[in-house]
Amino acid sequence: MTAGTTLTNGTTAEHELAALQREHGRPLFALLLRLCDGDRQRAEDLVQETLVRAWQHPEALRAENFDSVRPWLLTVARRLAIDARRARQARPAEVGDAVLENARVISDHAERAAATLDIREAVKTLTPEHREVLVLVYFQGASVAEAAAALGIPPGTVKSRAYYALRALRRVLPGYASDMR
Repeated sequence: MTAGTTLTNGTTAEHELAALQREHGRPLFALLLRLCDGDRQRAEDLVQETLVRAWQHPEALRAENFDSVRPWLLTVARRLAIDARRARQARPAEVGDAVLENARVISDHAERAAATLDIREAVKTLTPEHREVLVLVYFQGASVAEAAAALGIPPGTVKSRAYYALRALRRVLPGYASDMR
């Protein structure tokens, strides 16, 4: 399509826009592909946007002072690519779904506080023997040998009391069972 193309009602007709695409689409795409660092989808989108600009500005297509509209189209395409690059750099990088699936989930302090209260109430339901083993081993971080020495009982008894205490807590706190393994 060259300068002086006929226009209908001040805008290009569909068939004229299609001719513009056929004649200048490949060079536009080649330029935009380089400017978009090989991103074919973005380059195709910018070719379409360039043609939309041509449709919106039919006066540029009928200018008599140049033989071809290609320089105008290439300039518009280049400016659109620069604007698109600036827009991408101005906002934070997008995160893919894989990154979100692997992200660590951190509960807020309100949920943790509520869970602590639930666990305290559940620990109160245990027998005193089970409770003191659980407090020493799990809450104070004592080893089995240290808990056995502190309580004056054999290490095997510490292990079995801890096992049965946790089992009792799992029954009382069914929603927390997966957290207590």
